[in-house]
Amino acid sequence: MTDWLILSGIPVVVIGFMLRLNPLLVVTAAAFATGLGAGLAPVTVVAAFGKAFNDNRYVSLIWIVLPVIGLLERYGLQQRARGLIAAMRGATAGRLLIGYLLLRQITAALGLNSVAGQAQTVRPLVAPMAEAAAEQSHGPLDDDSRDEVRAFAAATDNVGLFFGEDIFLAIASILLIKGFLEQNGILLAPLELSVWAIPTAILAFLIHAGRLLRLDRRLGRRAPR
Repeated sequence: MTDWLILSGIPVVVIGFMLRLNPLLVVTAAAFATGLGAGLAPVTVVAAFGKAFNDNRYVSLIWIVLPVIGLLERYGLQQRARGLIAAMRGATAGRLLIGYLLLRQITAALGLNSVAGQAQTVRPLVAPMAEAAAEQSHGPLDDDSRDEVRAFAAATDNVGLFFGEDIFLAIASILLIKGFLEQNGILLAPLELSVWAIPTAILAFLIHAGRLLRLDRRLGRRAPR
């Protein structure tokens, strides 16, 4: 019977999500129910929560960064970014995003994955700058074009991170591949795997850069005459 009580957190999650309750509250209640079902005292369960939070406290730093970004946006960060692009001649959305793609791949290859990201840079900086560059080159954007520019800004960050991080030796994906190959009798050093990730990253850069240049051409065809 005790073994079944350990699974008591599962129905708590199911019922909580069916009722559309706060996900954080549901997960906390499920973990608490699982702990009690395993025979732990309430104080022990709370202590486990505290230990988990302390061990993963750096994850919660994002909750400090996000309000700072919100304040910067409120006091004109996006407007400053747009103004900077407006002062640059020859800037287009595609060229700007190609530069960001190169920067994102290089920093990811060095293990600096958190230097940029969707919340940190794309929404407050990169997307507004790409929109401003598109407007400067092709005039006012309609809603579909504006959404497309924003989507490409987000996609550029994803492509740069995904294909750049595998070049870094200590990234989780490289270690996972190394462990899987060792289980099957293939011994490779992490450096060997990282080196073979370089051609893939270069091809990803060239392919996505071509897509970004095509974006410029599409925006040019849609521009009002």
